[in-house]
Amino acid sequence: MLLADVVATSTEVASTRSRKAKTAAFAELFARVAGSGSDEIETVTSYLAGSLRQRRTGLGWRSMQSLPEPAAEPELSVLDVHEAFERIAALSGSGSQAARAAATAELFGRATAEEQPWLRGIVTGEVRQGALDSLVQEGLAAAGGVPLSAVRRAAMMAGSTVAVSTAALTGGEEALAEFVLEVGRPVLPMLASSATSVAAAMEKAGGGEVAIDTKLDGIRIQVHRRGDDVIVATRSLEDITTRLPEVVEVARALPATEFVLDGEVLALDDQGRPRPFQETASRTAMTEGVHLTPYFFDLLHLDGQDLVDAAGSERLAALERLVPAEHLVPRLVTDQTEEAEAFVSKVLDLGHEGVVVKKLAAPYDAGRRGSAWVKVKPVHTLDLVVLAVEWGSGRRRGWLSNIHLGARDGDSFVMLGKTFKGMTDEMLAWQTERFTELALEPGAVHDHHVVEVRPEQVVEIAFDGLQRSTRYPGGMALRFARVVRYRDDKTADQADTIETVQEIFGR
Repeated sequence: MLLADVVATSTEVASTRSRKAKTAAFAELFARVAGSGSDEIETVTSYLAGSLRQRRTGLGWRSMQSLPEPAAEPELSVLDVHEAFERIAALSGSGSQAARAAATAELFGRATAEEQPWLRGIVTGEVRQGALDSLVQEGLAAAGGVPLSAVRRAAMMAGSTVAVSTAALTGGEEALAEFVLEVGRPVLPMLASSATSVAAAMEKAGGGEVAIDTKLDGIRIQVHRRGDDVIVATRSLEDITTRLPEVVEVARALPATEFVLDGEVLALDDQGRPRPFQETASRTAMTEGVHLTPYFFDLLHLDGQDLVDAAGSERLAALERLVPAEHLVPRLVTDQTEEAEAFVSKVLDLGHEGVVVKKLAAPYDAGRRGSAWVKVKPVHTLDLVVLAVEWGSGRRRGWLSNIHLGARDGDSFVMLGKTFKGMTDEMLAWQTERFTELALEPGAVHDHHVVEVRPEQVVEIAFDGLQRSTRYPGGMALRFARVVRYRDDKTADQADTIETVQEIFGR
């Protein structure tokens, strides 16, 4: 299949806001690639989802500022492109920078004027076509004639949609059913929706008796053990086993030979209170002197028995038999609102960020965000995307300071306000360097008071509420917004949506 076919479909999808039309465009291309008996299915799936199959290529926006003259006619195949990026990703050592530049120029020189900007976008994560992974799954289901639920579940168990795309298009429902929980292969983690109070969360979770877990401000981890082999993965399924020897030690000490645990790891002070998230995060970069402690809140597999479809109460009982109390997330099981609120107060007094209310009858719904798990924080927070940043004045002169904040709205972003609150000098220095790199006009960063940037950096923002505003296109503005932290563990397409903000505003 020609790359031009993928680019044409991506352009078609970007030109419409209709979910039905987007799905139909994906399904048509998937049917074509499946019908040709091509081995390009996984690459096409990855490209339609807006990402390369290579985790790192060593390429960035700057390395693609100056491109060769485009080709007159399309001749690049999807496999040509994939193999070129494989060679680029493999380059290392002396002379690799020059070799990478030459290989990049050779690839882009074979691309047409329509293909070049698309290729640059997929390298930098900027293919803005208003299509998330869920739409790609819908396209696969339609083209393969299989239930969407079967595609979703297989993707959850395999850890990605790309991994199950060939089965969806050529093997049918039976092939998709073969993707089950496998110890040693991380699965997409179950996610939580939000509520503004414990009472609302308990109601959203269906009422009755619920588990209320302490919400730790650490790094989400999934721990797989088979014998002495241990794998520790992040929520994005990155293998960080070598960075967390403490977690490996705890896992090997547990009285079982095969299991999959879900939990958090965080740094604590001498009194057992959580240290700032940045200290936990810096430790994952192998900073010396920070000891991390794992805490577990769910169990997906134990010695040959899959527990993903078991009720939460069954999983928690097995978890408590396996993991000692000092490594369990503090939890209360109750159906009484007053008792739950007292527990939340205690959690907050200990320095934690809130709780997660969990329906005890619910299975582990990997990769999904629903009402079975509902998080409650004492302050509102949103994960937003930085759209622009202003040069500071006074003591902040010389630093990029005031950031413009946007919520995701399909393939674009809606601005909700600005803030310079909550920024330390260290953060100001970091973001000045970061947003200089992301500037739309790198050579003119100092020529404008407001520097527009590529919408890639996610930032967690705390705020006291929302108010009506005619100043911003969304009709809403954040009140007393301040920076909690920058979220390098999230991409722009994982930021909160304008619909989420509207829901909060409605409450």
